[in-house]
Amino acid sequence: MNNTRLSVSIHILTLLAKADDEWLSSDYISGSININPVLVRKELANLSNHKLVKSREGKNGGSRLGRPAREIYLSEVYQAVQQQDLLIKSKNKPSPYCPVGRQINKHLTELYNDAEKALLGQLGKKTLRQFALQFN
Repeated sequence: MNNTRLSVSIHILTLLAKADDEWLSSDYISGSININPVLVRKELANLSNHKLVKSREGKNGGSRLGRPAREIYLSEVYQAVQQQDLLIKSKNKPSPYCPVGRQINKHLTELYNDAEKALLGQLGKKTLRQFALQFN
């Protein structure tokens, strides 16, 4: 995931956690993140698909958490925005005649899978509520 979707989504969810049950507009959220409201709405739609937020349209519309922040783990957010592997192997084809080349991809896959499991383990230890409590 070589992009900013995770940080943007955690920012959105933290704002919603701090707002309790208040509905926040995409304009308000985009002002905090300093990005285009269209990008915020795109992330909100994804987070809604994963049941992390609820959104409604109209004059009193906006978004809020889909369930209590104490029940949302940061590992869920990571999984909701992940579009590709965390670490990516080279696209070139190593030489099958080289003792390293013929085995490198197998060993890199194992290494990268272990690294991603460690990341998910760490993120799975922290709830959105715990993260949000860091902000005054």
